[in-house]
Amino acid sequence: MMNDEFRLEDVTVVSVCYNSSEIIGGLIDSLPPAVSLVLVDNGGTNIFPAFAPDRRVNIVRMAQNEGFGRGCNAGAAEASTPYLLFLNPDVRVEEGAIEALLRAAQAYPEASAFNPRLINSDGGAYFKRRSYLLPRSQHLKRGWPDADCQVPVLSGAAIFVKKQLFDRIGGFDPKIFLYHEDDDLSLRLKALGPLMFVRDAGVVHAKGYSSGRSPAVASFKAFHMAQSRIYTGKKHHRPVPLLSAAWHCFVSSLLPFNWFSSRRRAKLGGFCRGVCSMRKGNDLN
Repeated sequence: MMNDEFRLEDVTVVSVCYNSSEIIGGLIDSLPPAVSLVLVDNGGTNIFPAFAPDRRVNIVRMAQNEGFGRGCNAGAAEASTPYLLFLNPDVRVEEGAIEALLRAAQAYPEASAFNPRLINSDGGAYFKRRSYLLPRSQHLKRGWPDADCQVPVLSGAAIFVKKQLFDRIGGFDPKIFLYHEDDDLSLRLKALGPLMFVRDAGVVHAKGYSSGRSPAVASFKAFHMAQSRIYTGKKHHRPVPLLSAAWHCFVSSLLPFNWFSSRRRAKLGGFCRGVCSMRKGNDLN
């Protein structure tokens, strides 16, 4: 039984929305009414549905697309609860999941942050077992762990974190526009306490569909993926991050299937442009 000290009212859900009008309603409907909700309208690209009278919602409007990390920081700044739950707009929270995360916070008081059990829309396991920023020796095996356990890194699709610790580390790195911001946050939080996987907290995740799949979106995302990979690689002392990203461009350009799809071509071009933008020591200021 959950201690009375841990209540749903202690949680604020923050969701950064970019072109997410068609999917955000499912997330909202899956949340218990007792939790507070902050929706970040990133770039004015969303039309939000009508909210139930008992739903506590705060909408943060950002005139321009400031990126995922800055959007999360803006949403977190509006929260006054002890816990934050960052959720992608395409996820659906299973019944009892937030309560399970609160129980985990009680059971593992030394932990700094938590991932629920993420489930792909087809029912398969979505488990972040590795990171570009970590050596292979720290990677985990595929599939969900059988029980709660420490993990080396968290997925940004659903991060449950103590607000006090999130604020202490300065939140997400505002220089990272998109990609690897969750890896960077995880490593900084891990310096304050273990990262935990919570088996009993289920969240369904429609991977990669929270902001559309057009060639233009693919190019945009790939550009920032390249920039973020190089920036975070340097920040966390990974070997030759610029050379590694450039090699990825070269090898990918030799694969025929990358040229048979307009979306794949756009993605490859965006990634290569992102690499070139970092050649002159750009640190994403």
